[in-house]
Amino acid sequence: LMGHPHFPALRDAGVKTGFGDDRLRIGGIKMVSDGAIAARTAYLSEPYVDSDDHGILTMTAEETETAVMEMHQAGFQVAIHANGDLAIDMVLNAYEKAQRENPRNDPRHRIEHCTLVNPDILSRMNKLGTVATPFCTYVYYHGEKMGFYGEDRLEWMFAQRSFIDSGVVSTGATDYPPGPFEPLMGIQSCVTRTDMNGKLWGASQRISVEEALRLYTQNGAYASFEEDIKGSIEVGKLADLVVLSHDITTVDPFGIIDIPIEQTVIGGRAVYEG
Repeated sequence: LMGHPHFPALRDAGVKTGFGDDRLRIGGIKMVSDGAIAARTAYLSEPYVDSDDHGILTMTAEETETAVMEMHQAGFQVAIHANGDLAIDMVLNAYEKAQRENPRNDPRHRIEHCTLVNPDILSRMNKLGTVATPFCTYVYYHGEKMGFYGEDRLEWMFAQRSFIDSGVVSTGATDYPPGPFEPLMGIQSCVTRTDMNGKLWGASQRISVEEALRLYTQNGAYASFEEDIKGSIEVGKLADLVVLSHDITTVDPFGIIDIPIEQTVIGGRAVYEG
């Protein structure tokens, strides 16, 4: 992803999303609409636990719509950071307006983090084809911060089960460095929904190991318009893969994070041996 300040130069140079090669290419243009989950600044419709604070916006609805329209018209994928439900609503309003006034075939705009959702948000994302990139390691790594939101809201946060059931493509994302990048930690977190101390947060959003693997493979490739070259092991696709020492679908889900890596292959060449 490229930061929005670089958008004018990219547009004027005739560069669009997808420019590059198998190792490095231009993705979407990223902007930030609200605050952070761990900092209690995500923009929420209901205040934080034991507080009157609803979080912050970092851009207005008008600014969001103007920027999205410019990037959409220029042929870019747009990827806007939005954690709270009100911030997500604002971003979806801008995406809907851009697509309504300037229809594009499969713009595949994204909502980065897309943390707190509800049925209406899920329905709108499905209709637009908007991709969600939720934090996958946050429940495990930032468990002590989950109390800011309360048990009821946790059933709608990092909502991988709801994304899948609603037909919304979601990915295995981390937002590193605020969250650890380790894929196995993210997979375990999505499957168990427990933090590193074993506390369960948002049990209704648990998914299977197979579904979690798909977030990190096929769905990740789809989110970057690369599903034809990566995301699965098939003839004609890049031979990029990781070999684990144990079958991830049969080990204790609470031990996924500890599975040793035996080999990493990039472009058909082993670059790491465990």
